[in-house]
Amino acid sequence: MKNFIHRHITGRPFWVNLLWAIGLLVVLALLFVLSLNWMTNHGTARTVPSVVGKPLPEVEKLLGEKGFELVIQDSVFYDSLPPLAIVKQVPEADAVVKVNRTVYVTVNRVVPPDVDMPNLRGFKLDNARTLMRNLGLLLGDTTSRPDVAKNTVLDQLFNGAPIAPGSKIKVGSRIDLVIGSGLGAESQTVPNLVGLTFEEAQALIESRQLILGAVVAPGIEDKNKAYVVRQSPDVIDSKGRSFRIRPGQMMDVWLDVNPPAAPAPAAPDTSGTTVTPTDDGQQ
Repeated sequence: MKNFIHRHITGRPFWVNLLWAIGLLVVLALLFVLSLNWMTNHGTARTVPSVVGKPLPEVEKLLGEKGFELVIQDSVFYDSLPPLAIVKQVPEADAVVKVNRTVYVTVNRVVPPDVDMPNLRGFKLDNARTLMRNLGLLLGDTTSRPDVAKNTVLDQLFNGAPIAPGSKIKVGSRIDLVIGSGLGAESQTVPNLVGLTFEEAQALIESRQLILGAVVAPGIEDKNKAYVVRQSPDVIDSKGRSFRIRPGQMMDVWLDVNPPAAPAPAAPDTSGTTVTPTDDGQQ
């Protein structure tokens, strides 16, 4: 071994050993570059196909055939796209990249996410529509009801039933709205509520397309079983003429656990005083 080292290394001039060392480094460098090109597919490039809008199973097959790997990076929800459709891709379509490059995609969710139902009551229709759109909710049917708050949301419904603010609801759900149409054009005599239970009075007010205003019920736990002992506006004025009221106006009631001592006089069947609404819709 010592003879081999002496004969081939230490026994030679220094410049010969230096040339051998340089040559060895050059060979190793060439081998490294060639192996790097082979490992990274240097010089082999492919064009990324467009996969946006296509279903995920089809995209997996397409990218695999083209030499790309697929990674699902995120998921979103659009009701206008089918489930598992590709919404976004990185790199973008027609980009030239190396083979075996990873393509990251965003897919459309199968199940829409939940959102909290907002409180739309009191919003103008345009504002309510904007808020719903921002939350991913759709405007369903709109119906009108006489109310002094014209073009304002009075109630919100889902599948025909009122939905409370804060309720969980799927993105893409349709919400029906009840909109105030202003005061009705035709006036009517003020209904006599005195002597009715609160529940009966509510039904009568609703049937006349009137609005229940203030409810004064001191110390009463179950309002539905209480009796109306006073109302505003009254049925008749001090001269016995009937008050008239238009759909959309409010009526206030006072309740008591005991019925009134005597029923209120019935309204005469004559045209009389018209209740003029104030800015808040009351007489």
